[in-house]
Amino acid sequence: MRVVPLAVDLIFVLIFAAIGRASHGLSALGILATAWPFLLACLVAWVIVVALGDQGFDLRSALVVWLVTWLGGIGLRLVSGTSAEAPFIVVAGLVLALVLWGWRLVRFLVTRRRRTA
Repeated sequence: MRVVPLAVDLIFVLIFAAIGRASHGLSALGILATAWPFLLACLVAWVIVVALGDQGFDLRSALVVWLVTWLGGIGLRLVSGTSAEAPFIVVAGLVLALVLWGWRLVRFLVTRRRRTA
């Protein structure tokens, strides 16, 4: 079951990179160049989620995936020689929080509503 939330997280990280690249020219290589540090960090986050025994849908998973993806992605950009200016760091944190927490919140609200209906 963990495959679904992992896939959703990776898709949203790719969407984040595509949105970021939209103002700089969209190309598959450009999107991948922006996305790879965050995708790798997201996979590391998922190793932690699995080690914690979480299924990936709860708040703890959201926190782990968001923080590790955001901070790990920024760290990987820096060690790979790519810049990470302060505005990019802030926007990346906010956008990743929105998408990585957001889909889990929507899922929670939908499943809660189904249970009460």
